[in-house]
Amino acid sequence: MKKIQGISILFVLSFYAFGQESDSVVQQVKNLPYKVHHAEPLYVDLIRDLGAHKGEREWNVGFGMVDNLRYDKYIALVEYEWAPIDRLGLEVELPLTVYSAVGNGANAEKPSNRLESVKTAAQWTFLVSKKYQTSVALGYLNEVEFTDLNAINRSSIFNGNLFNPFLVAAKRWGDFHSLVYTGPQAHLDFNTRKWKTQYEWNTSFHYMIPGTRNFLGVEVNKMFFGGTYEMTIRPQMRVVIHDALMIGIVQGIPVSKERERLSSFLRLIYEPRHRKPAHR
Repeated sequence: MKKIQGISILFVLSFYAFGQESDSVVQQVKNLPYKVHHAEPLYVDLIRDLGAHKGEREWNVGFGMVDNLRYDKYIALVEYEWAPIDRLGLEVELPLTVYSAVGNGANAEKPSNRLESVKTAAQWTFLVSKKYQTSVALGYLNEVEFTDLNAINRSSIFNGNLFNPFLVAAKRWGDFHSLVYTGPQAHLDFNTRKWKTQYEWNTSFHYMIPGTRNFLGVEVNKMFFGGTYEMTIRPQMRVVIHDALMIGIVQGIPVSKERERLSSFLRLIYEPRHRKPAHR
């Protein structure tokens, strides 16, 4: 955790040194649908950019750690996003979770290590307004969950499925960006055949350094379930390392510390370009 926080400070000091872009990149590419460039949250990220252009693609590799009081949770993920046609984004993600007991939780029943799931998702940007610098999209995320690694021999390889339709609305206010990501989640347990439902409401606000793709901001993740809710505040930053490579650093601060304390998340973003991006 301290190492990640130290890295964050170094990136803040070098924030203005990277990510400068030429005037030719800033201009809207001709013969392509208009696209508003929005700052994308780093923890609950989007399925490709809003208003994506055909041929855009992106690789993400993420690493994280969560302090769950009596044990630590380590997260790793690999994610691929692409746009087969204009304004349609698709995604495949494989998340892995490893748990480790801490000193004061030696007797805790920590969860089993697991390849969490296979996530597939689609996102269609149905509204792009140049006048109001606004984009709105509908999407659907499906997550087929795997059984714990140490229980695969005793049961089916899959133990559940998460159904998650969502809505994204984003607006650009000059160098400031706001975004809402919201939708219901329904989970089916294959063993008990029981359903559980919850509702997520995520908001984010970012400031993008003029002439760059670097930003500073905050993401607020809220989950409502059973008459209550959990909220985590995630200050974050993104820095361009190379024209096609960015790094994002996120710190998680839960409002309620009943189940977990601070967390950290690091995202490496590789965006190969077959042509100049629009409206950068």
